[in-house]
Formats: sequence, C-alpha cells, structure tokens
Amino acid sequence: MKNLYWLTFLSFCCLLTNSYSQADSLAVLPSAPAPGPLENYALGVENGTLVFSTGERGRATASISINGEEQLLAFQDGKASMAAEADALGKLLLIKAGKKHYRLYHLSQNTDRSFRLRKIPMWLSVIPPLVAIFLALIFREVIISLFVGVWAGAFIAGGMRIDSFYYFMLSFLEVVQRYVINALNDSAHLAILVFSLLIGGMVAIISRNGGMAGVVQVFSRYAQSPKSAQFITWLLGVAIFFDDYANTLIVGNTMRKVTDQFKVSREKLAYIVDSTAAPVAAVAFITTWIGAELSYIDDGIAGLKGFEADMTAYAIFIASLKYSYYPVLTLSFILMLIFLRRDYGPMYKAEIRARKTGEVSRKMSATEESDLEDLDPVQGAPLKWYNAVIPVSLVILMTLFGLLDTGMAATYRELLAANIDVASQSWGDIWRGTGQLLGADSGFFMKIGKLIGNSDSYTALLWASLSGVAVAVALTIGARIMKLAETISTMITGFKAMLPALLILTMAWSLAATTEELHTATFLTFALQDSVNPFVMPMIIFVLAALISFSTGSSWSTMAILYPIAIPTTWAICQAQGIAPGLSMEVLLNVISVTLAASVLGDHCSPISDTTILSSLASDCNHIDHVRTQLPYALTVGGVSLAAAGLSTYLGGGWGICGILLLGSLAVLFLIVWRFGKQVDA
Repeated sequence: MKNLYWLTFLSFCCLLTNSYSQADSLAVLPSAPAPGPLENYALGVENGTLVFSTGERGRATASISINGEEQLLAFQDGKASMAAEADALGKLLLIKAGKKHYRLYHLSQNTDRSFRLRKIPMWLSVIPPLVAIFLALIFREVIISLFVGVWAGAFIAGGMRIDSFYYFMLSFLEVVQRYVINALNDSAHLAILVFSLLIGGMVAIISRNGGMAGVVQVFSRYAQSPKSAQFITWLLGVAIFFDDYANTLIVGNTMRKVTDQFKVSREKLAYIVDSTAAPVAAVAFITTWIGAELSYIDDGIAGLKGFEADMTAYAIFIASLKYSYYPVLTLSFILMLIFLRRDYGPMYKAEIRARKTGEVSRKMSATEESDLEDLDPVQGAPLKWYNAVIPVSLVILMTLFGLLDTGMAATYRELLAANIDVASQSWGDIWRGTGQLLGADSGFFMKIGKLIGNSDSYTALLWASLSGVAVAVALTIGARIMKLAETISTMITGFKAMLPALLILTMAWSLAATTEELHTATFLTFALQDSVNPFVMPMIIFVLAALISFSTGSSWSTMAILYPIAIPTTWAICQAQGIAPGLSMEVLLNVISVTLAASVLGDHCSPISDTTILSSLASDCNHIDHVRTQLPYALTVGGVSLAAAGLSTYLGGGWGICGILLLGSLAVLFLIVWRFGKQVDA
C-alpha cells in the first residue's frame, strides 16, 4: 500500500513536468492605446532581467501587478524590462495583467548566476488538496495523505524541478522544515492547539472523577431512546451558539457516553456535532464569527458606486439572513432524520451496525484499540453530575466573559482614536461610548455585535479552557477522588488523546499554506467569474464559495478571499445591466448570504477542515468515516439550498418570498428523507 502512495505522487510529478516552458509565448492581439493594462505579452529572461515583450510598437507604458504590488512598465520597441531578483530556491511571481489575466511563474537563480523562469499553469494549484483528499478517501489514512498533498504543493511551488534530485528531495524536506513549522508559528493556530489540549485534559479529569458518568445518569432520565439522545445532542449544539470550536468539543465530549448507551453510531454523533456547530455560529447575532463577517461586508460595500443604502454592516448582515438557506436547512434536516428515524447512504449502514451489533464505531484493529486511553471513573468515584457541569459551564461563561472583556478593551481604544470622550475604562462608560460610536439609532444587539466583533476570540477560548481545567483539578482534589499526582497524570492522558487530531489539524494548516502560496482561490475565483446575468450570481458565488472552502478546508479564509471580490462584482453587474436599486440590493444581500452559507457547506464536505477534524476528535470517531457519512447529507442540503438561493432573487427577493421558498425547501428535504431514507429501529 505504501508503494501506491509514492506511485500516485510520482504520476502527478510526471504530469507536472510536461508543463515546463522557459518563456510564455502568446499570440499578440490588438489592445487599447497606451498607457493601459498589459493583457497580452510574452515573458522571458535576458541578461539577468525579466523582459516583457509585445507586438505593439506604439505602446509607451503599461501597468501590471506582481504579487499584489502595482508596477509601471516603460516599453521601447515593444519590450520592457525589470530586474530579476531571486536566489537558488527561487520565488513565485503572480502576475496580474488587466482585470482577469493571471499567470504564475517560478523564478530562480542557477549556479552560473543566470536565471531560470518556468511558467506554472494555475490549474495545478488545485492538485495539492485534490491529492490529499483523494488519498484520504481511498486509503482512510489522513496524516500520510495530507503529507503527500503538502509535498505535491511544495514541489509545484518550488518550480517543479524534477530534473534536479537535490531540489526534488528539498521539496520533501520542506514539508516539515517550512510548511509545518510555519503552521505552528501562528498565534491563532497555537491558541487552537492549546485550547484543544486543555479541553482534552479537562474532559479526561471529569471522566475519571465520575462527573461525566453523573451527567450520563442525569441525561438518561430524558434520553430514553436513540431518538431523544440525538435530539438532546442537537439541542446542546444549538444552545452553545457563540463559538464553533467550543461547541464542537463540549457537545461531542459531553454527549458521547449518552449516545453510546443507546447505540447511536459515533458517525451520527459526529455529524450532529459538526452540523450544528458552524451553521448556528454562522447565523447567530452574537458569535465569534460576527467580527470577521462584519469587517468583510464593511470593506466590500465601502467603494461601491451608486450604493446609497443607509445601512451599517450589521444591518446588512441581519437583512441577508433571509437568504441563509443552508444553515437553517441543515439544522432542520438533522431534526427530520432524528424524528423520522430514517437515514440513507453510509450513515444508514453505520446506524444499523451500531443498533444490531452494539459497535458504535467501525471495528478497529488490535493496534488501534491498544492506543485507546482508559477514561472510566476511578474505583470508588462518586458519580456526581456537578463535577462535570461546573467546569463545562465555567468554560462557556468564561468564553462569554473573555469575548466581552477583550471586546470592551478594543472598543475603548477605538473610542479614543475617534476622539469620543469616555469617562473611564469601566464597562458602563464604554457601553455608552459605543452608542455614540454607532450613532443614535444603535440598539442593544448592534452594540453587542460591535463589542463581540472587536473581541479576541482566541484569548477568550484560552481563558475559558484554562479556567475549566483548573476547576476540574480543584474539584477532584477537594473531594479526595484522586490525589494531585494522579489528577495531573490524568490530565496528561487527556493531552495524549488529543494528539492524533492535532497532528491532522497541523497538517491541514500546512496544506492550506500551499494552496495560499499557489493562489488556488484566485484560480478558482477567476476561472468561474464572468459577466453574467446578475440573477445567476448567487448560484455562481454559492458554487465558487463551496469549492474554495472544500479545497482550502476553511470557511473563514473563503469569506476573506471571496467577499472583497463577490460584493463589488455583483453590484457592478447589476448597475451595468440597469437593474432597479431595490432589486440590486436584494441580489447583493443574497450574494453576501450565500458566500457565508456555501463556505460552511464546503467546510462540512472537506476532510481537511479544522472543524470537521475537531468533530471527529470530540466524538471519538474515525475521521474518514465521519467525512464519508456526512458528505451525502451535506450535499443533499447544499443542492436544495442552491436551488432556493437561485430562485429567491428571480422571484423578487424579500422576506415573504424567502419564507415561502424556505417552507418549500423543507418540504423537499422531508420528501427526500421519507423516500430515500430507511427506517432505523430503536
């Protein structure tokens, strides 16, 4: 099987080498008089300089963008040159000429101090995530699949130098030396890793001190069947709406023993955990997502010509929620599966296996089973529910406190910068100042949204997890359930249980770095973007956002990439085609909403998504099993959501139309579950 990995990768390498070219020669077409954007050119290296060639002898100057920096080229006799700067390792040059002309090159210096230029076809930028996803789904081994995907990305980004064994092996070594280290050298990534470790330590302690078993006893009074156990899981997933990471880890770890008791498969638990966390965090008014969402929306509408709507970014976000079909339909779809007791596809097989055999997860090998940690209550431990509920509740409360505290501090600095007089740094004075900052018509939710938007969610999560594990230790030692040394040992055992998922998470971040370096999102965006009917734009953006999120494994990065492009492009198309201002606004709101919704869809489908990985971890479910069982459900809801989003603005938009389409979509999903789902007996 190992040989298959290398054969697969080498096959891709052979494919990549066929794209080698020393210069990019293109047919020169007539263009606008100089000066203007340079859209048709050939690029080569002559005497240590980059030479842009064009057949337009009369052109004097042209503008291009190299790696995001604008450059002005001065032409003489159809040629313009600029210094070639690169070392032996080389660097990538993303050249944007005109509005939609992107080309990617690798420039490096040879041993004789000459330069080597190779064009990198931009379609190759999708190869790294596709390799990782393909191998993971086929062989059900995630870490090596992600490693090979990162290696493929490093090889392409290094100029595809298969002619040199040194550089070929260097791309292998760079997987750890460059990409993994850079992934770990990110404060946000480290915060997530530490948060996950501390939550894992807390869960281990409250499992061993009998607190989790006490929670199971309490929930067992209400969870009388697989249906009610799943519904309680869904209810908790919706209740912890403020952060998807905290939601996933708390709900998965808390409900795992409850669902195990009623023979609910781990795959079904992971699906409910994953598919409640991000959807509810995406559409709730006060979450750790809201700051990023409002920032992207505000930046997107800032430069729109003819945009006269007197609405804040928060008001636009609220108005766009009527088009948020995927998050709402996903939450409703889970309830249909639970109360109809029907499943289909791989999930049905997993549920039947769990009900008939009692194997809540796929039977593992002896090696895998030997690695599982013993987290049963210690002998004589009292099964007290509050030994688990107090630490978990503190995590929730401290997260909310941290969001407000860091948000207040950031807002205070913003008030000072805006020359708004604030009597003191007390929360009351900052709250009143926030009203002045937002305007006289600002309401409670707008102020809260502003504070949460300014907060540092990673700091809040670290405070929360540290507080939770500290209280769990104190309760355990105080009740003399375990001694200090045994409690700390149990916490470390919890850390160890998290390590496999954290390794996967780190490799997924490394893979995301290669897609960013190769401009995968840029390629996907401009490959599918064109001047089209404005009423089709929501559907195009939906598909595009889902593809980018699936390829990069991050809904946040998808929003960051797509919002600045989707918002102005949609508005410009509406203006150019003379769409009425009211209808143009509805199309824009639809696009804003589907960008967010489809980002969550792609995240649910991607095996390299951080929240998908954390859901597998919290539910103690094989990661690839979770992806395989969740994928058909996510695509089902995604297809219905795509159709509803497309019809919305065709029919004029508005809350009434969207409400009718939402009810129709729910009816369609109900029929799908009833027609294709098979009964899973209690």
